[in-house]
Amino acid sequence: MLVKRSRYLEHIRKFYDSNLIKVLTGVRRCGKSVLLNQIKEELLQDFNIEKDHIISINLEDLSFSRLNSAEKLNSYIVKRIKDENKYYIFIDEIQHVRSFEKALSSLKATKNVSIFVTGSNSKLLSGRLASLLVGRCKEFKVMPFSYGEFVEYHKENKIPLPEKPFQNYLRYGGMPQRLDYEAEEDIKDYLRSVYYGIIDKDICNEKSKIDRDAFLTLSNYIITNSGKEFSGENVAEYYNQTNSDTIYRKTVYRYLKKLEEACLITRVKRYDIAAKRNLKQVEKQFAIDNGFLLSCGESNQVLIAHALENAVFNELVNRGYDVRIGKTYKGEIDFVAMKDKKKCFIQVAYLLSSEDVIEREFGAFASIRDASPKYVLSMDDFDMSKDGITHLNVEDWLLGKAEINIS
Repeated sequence: MLVKRSRYLEHIRKFYDSNLIKVLTGVRRCGKSVLLNQIKEELLQDFNIEKDHIISINLEDLSFSRLNSAEKLNSYIVKRIKDENKYYIFIDEIQHVRSFEKALSSLKATKNVSIFVTGSNSKLLSGRLASLLVGRCKEFKVMPFSYGEFVEYHKENKIPLPEKPFQNYLRYGGMPQRLDYEAEEDIKDYLRSVYYGIIDKDICNEKSKIDRDAFLTLSNYIITNSGKEFSGENVAEYYNQTNSDTIYRKTVYRYLKKLEEACLITRVKRYDIAAKRNLKQVEKQFAIDNGFLLSCGESNQVLIAHALENAVFNELVNRGYDVRIGKTYKGEIDFVAMKDKKKCFIQVAYLLSSEDVIEREFGAFASIRDASPKYVLSMDDFDMSKDGITHLNVEDWLLGKAEINIS
């Protein structure tokens, strides 16, 4: 049971015949393989590409395990190419091939091919691949289901929505296969299996020199505190208070980088609104999926305000915005969403439940002289827009029933 990932297909479609190598990156189990299959289906059905001109390799399939070097991968593909017409090559989880960038470079230079690859590490386009194929790749970052896709999945597959779909999404997130389960413990077990699989395969594997127990303690803390102010010193202090061994700030940031490379978190810098410039500091991080907020925690509690902010951040990224934390001389704005040299400012609140809360959320914009649009997103049904600041129901916005503008 699937849902068509239209937003990604729309972006990728214009590159189907491009010489650029199409690289789909994202956390494990977020749906990259399914998206590859949907691209193949479009090529076969809508573009009339012959089936024997599509070459598919899933490197997590044991039958392809022998293709573990650039030479073996290149040889296998070259043998499948029989004529001068264009071939469409799909390689799933390319990072399993040693020096894979050499094979991609050779195929691109010598054959009439359109190459699509996936990987579960954000470093895929850095290092050797970047230097060897600079300017020759196009990256598409794939994320778990958005709330809109979550709702569409149920409708397309004629599955009843949960009683409170939005609360369900905020709590359990949008990892596609978690939708195969209904009971909370089953969902948590699945999410934990994905999480521990990522830790063991991509971070604390045999080649790394990382203490798995220490890493898990810190990563659980970092993920469950998504959206909060971050300090490496404070995290190290938290760890050292409850553990016999000692870690230092440098180790915390090393682990943080590993989480980011495994696509489990996104780190966010600040933007000085008055000076209109990005700041170097990374102030916060957000979990790639709300389900990890629950599965990495020691209790069953998920603070809805943090879950809501995490979901809004991921939706903004999913829609192609460059997102920053806004710095004002009085405090901060939750998000500055930027695209094509335009922007808007966004505050996120659970409920505007009192005059004090309303004043705090709307008042956060008081010191901003920038004329770009300003929004407060909350779960309230009544429109409380005032003073040129637009209030939107956050669920309506996530479903595309209400829109934000940038200028």
